[in-house]
Amino acid sequence: MFETPDELHSLQLLLDTSLADSTSHLKSIIRPGESTLDAEQVVQVCQGMCTLAIATVTRRGEPRISGADGHFLHGRWIVGTHRQAAKARHLAARPGISATYLRGEQLGIFTHGHAVELNPEGTSSDPTWPAIRDYLVDHYDGDSDDPFWDENVWYRIDPSWMVAYSTDPAGLLDQQPPA
Repeated sequence: MFETPDELHSLQLLLDTSLADSTSHLKSIIRPGESTLDAEQVVQVCQGMCTLAIATVTRRGEPRISGADGHFLHGRWIVGTHRQAAKARHLAARPGISATYLRGEQLGIFTHGHAVELNPEGTSSDPTWPAIRDYLVDHYDGDSDDPFWDENVWYRIDPSWMVAYSTDPAGLLDQQPPA
């Protein structure tokens, strides 16, 4: 777990506010205390690499969705792609992004927000990038000198809305491998 107590508090506030401001239809499906996950539970189920569905928007306003490796660090999703990928072009022009992490019908974490480029080409990196890069190199058993790290762009999703759903939160957490 990488989250500080302040980051967990902020994540919990985001989860609570997002659900409270949601439609009655969504609240009929995702019921607090029954089919929701709290911040600590979200962090627990999002350990390691999670395959995300990422949605971006073309210049004509058309939605596009693709898969991406997601890493939940400090209460935020971290995602990457090749600098020449369509989603990199979309996010450079329109940083609005949605991400979904699903495990069948057992788990759904839905996030809307803005993508913040962590390692922009030709300018200084985000202050968090060195630590995130070290984590990613370690996770992928990579070589920190590999050109891969310069060929790819990594983003932090700063969420404006996030809800976490589980059909059986206690059962889901029991299935988690030990951290």
